[in-house]
Amino acid sequence: MEKITFKYGLDDTPPIMECILLGLQWLAIVVPIVIIIGKVVSGLHFDNPTDQIIYIQKLFFISGASMLVQVLWGHRLPLIMGPATVLLVGVVASRGSNFNAVYSAVIIGGVILSALSVTGLFGHLKKLFTPRVIATILIMIAFTLTPMILGLITTTTGKANALPNLLFALVFVLLLFIANKRLTGIWKATLIIWSIIVGTIFYYFLFPQSVGAGGGEGFPVSAAFLTKSYVHLAIEPGILISFLICFMALSINDLGSIQSLAELIQPDHMEKRITRGISITGLFNVISGFLGIIGPVNFSLSPGVIASTGIASRFTLIPAAFGLLLLSFLPKAIGFLGSVPPVVIGTSLIYIMCSQIAAGLQTAFNSMPGFKFEYGLVMGLPMMLSIIISFLPGDVLSMFPALLRPVIGNGFVVGVLSVFFMEHIIYRERV
Repeated sequence: MEKITFKYGLDDTPPIMECILLGLQWLAIVVPIVIIIGKVVSGLHFDNPTDQIIYIQKLFFISGASMLVQVLWGHRLPLIMGPATVLLVGVVASRGSNFNAVYSAVIIGGVILSALSVTGLFGHLKKLFTPRVIATILIMIAFTLTPMILGLITTTTGKANALPNLLFALVFVLLLFIANKRLTGIWKATLIIWSIIVGTIFYYFLFPQSVGAGGGEGFPVSAAFLTKSYVHLAIEPGILISFLICFMALSINDLGSIQSLAELIQPDHMEKRITRGISITGLFNVISGFLGIIGPVNFSLSPGVIASTGIASRFTLIPAAFGLLLLSFLPKAIGFLGSVPPVVIGTSLIYIMCSQIAAGLQTAFNSMPGFKFEYGLVMGLPMMLSIIISFLPGDVLSMFPALLRPVIGNGFVVGVLSVFFMEHIIYRERV
């Protein structure tokens, strides 16, 4: 494959003003993702708006710090970082569990991920992740978050009950896909942030009685979030197993993001870049666990942005990283950004998860010539089990043994275990 010619290559430094403008473009892409995931997870943990804002501050800080370290010393590629959706799956499934146990599992998962990468063992484990396994895992992340997304869309505020919310979500998501089809370049890359802004304005125009305060009042600038809610190590075997499986999926996401960008810009020393990149992802998950937040992962959004702009310089992400760090010290700004209605968050997640499903289907069909009926069975059973478990009523889940509940009551975990069993035992292909 011949290298594509870029206006600025991987290690080129654009003029300062151009670099800042390009950095703002990256910032516009990552901020809505941090806000969406931050609002969802903080809402699961805390009822107090101030605690929710502090949680999101930590997410901004870790996203900015990890991106800066990766660009300068890690994989040294123009990849944006942000909170891992797959760890959101683990948090949702562990609702009501011990807060310290949940984030202790994140700490341990990060330690293991870094250790596997540094020692080279991760290279041997990659053989288990066949295209069918990877495709199934990507799709199941979206399926197992469906109950939570449904809850966001049907959340009532003021006089806006569930039915108007559902109708609003349906029209809104269809408009998002129309915009995705019509827009190009930076407008398409930043569609999520425009959807949140426009969606919020229209929702409050239709339901003005739903307008509420954003929060964050009383602290125009604050670093207090760095000293709040440190996690004390607490091990619960079921939660730990559940998160370790989530970290398997996180490692696939991280590796896939690095490799997809490598195919576009073809940098040298890729093995070293992968080792450093995944090691640092693991390290920042350890730090995130101690801070009591879900850890970061490299996003796979970068190749599309680079292809549309023709700029592959990693240094354009430095202003974006500093922008995230700056936002982490501005709780009032985060409170304002966090005033997005739940139905808009839920609808944006539908759009994002459809992209996740599309990526999974693309992996399934592009990497497996002659898609066989058996391949569909390998993928189909895990998906069905993940959906069934995810929608089990609470009173049924409460009947499971407490020790095993985070494992067998987690649709994503059950699905991952099932796809490994189907792929490597029942339908194992003889070479």
